[in-house]
Amino acid sequence: MSDFIPMSKPFLGKAEIDAVVQVLKSGWITTGPKCKEFEEEFARFIGASHALSLSSGTGGMHIVLKAMGIGEGDEVITPSMTFASTVNQIVLADARPVFADIDYDTLLIRPEEIKKRLSKRTKAIIPVHFAGAPVDMDAIEDIAGDIPIIEDAAHAIDTYYKGRHIGRKNLSIFSFHPIKNITTCEGGMVTGNDETLMHRLRLLRFHGIERDSWKRYGKGSDPDYDIVEPGFKYNMTDIQAALGLAQMKQIEEITERRNRIARHYLEELSDLDGLDLPGIPCYEHGHAWHLFVVKILAMDRADFIQALAEKNIGYGLHFPACHTLSYVIKRFGKTALSVTEDIAKKIISLPIYPGMDAAQVDRVIDVVREIIK
Repeated sequence: MSDFIPMSKPFLGKAEIDAVVQVLKSGWITTGPKCKEFEEEFARFIGASHALSLSSGTGGMHIVLKAMGIGEGDEVITPSMTFASTVNQIVLADARPVFADIDYDTLLIRPEEIKKRLSKRTKAIIPVHFAGAPVDMDAIEDIAGDIPIIEDAAHAIDTYYKGRHIGRKNLSIFSFHPIKNITTCEGGMVTGNDETLMHRLRLLRFHGIERDSWKRYGKGSDPDYDIVEPGFKYNMTDIQAALGLAQMKQIEEITERRNRIARHYLEELSDLDGLDLPGIPCYEHGHAWHLFVVKILAMDRADFIQALAEKNIGYGLHFPACHTLSYVIKRFGKTALSVTEDIAKKIISLPIYPGMDAAQVDRVIDVVREIIK
């Protein structure tokens, strides 16, 4: 049997290994100078004033909602077609997730669906940039008015909207999980331009302590500290940051490789009946192709998945619709989202990662064509 082709695989090499080894040899492995350097480099790349490194994007969402004072009786509008982490944090803040439907082709939240769901209890809108494509932010910002926007940018590293990188304008949350376009093994980043808010997020990130470990235990440091508000423990380590810095140097190559694979898929599968390919937003944008999500029309998805497995081809499901999760229905009741519910039964993610060679991409194409036909 042919070698297994995974759905995703980190793009790591000697530069990443050397960077991590250097930190290990330095004797300082927790939050320190590498985290500061990574934050500065990431903020520069995004074009935001500030960036805050974290142990995960989920941790970032938690402290952002807390810093915004979102809680009991509040509503947060977001799509159901997203990873459950976003919805979990809304619920754990004692707020209510209000689900908006998405576009069939792009899987992106539809601005007009957000508008329908606005109420006096709406305290935030969380659009999700899906699979590497940007949401239509101009339309959403017009609808939002003074309502805060928190951009879920977990899929949007090297994603551009009308010439600006996602995260440059609004508070945004990125993820560096191993499946993402760049990785720090686990980790995340919050970017923003409100200095006061970002300062509070920094306190909430690490026990409420003003100064991190490097400032308290590094050379010429002062170990004393005060806490004005209790916080959490969501700090990134220098080991992770060193990995992230090495990955940042390859980001253009990573994106180009992903785009090349996506273009080949689109060209070679476009004539195949029984399969709907990813739609491309009509507005100016730069696509990072974090995922390549197709919709299976010709057969039951479970049968398609089984056939892929028999051919040693990996796959993913992005995502089970959040409004259909058991705890969501039990707590908030059922929500009708016609497009999301239709798509949720059909979607499957095909392999796409920078290390895929042309032969592997062609093999996936041949297998998909064989199964569908």
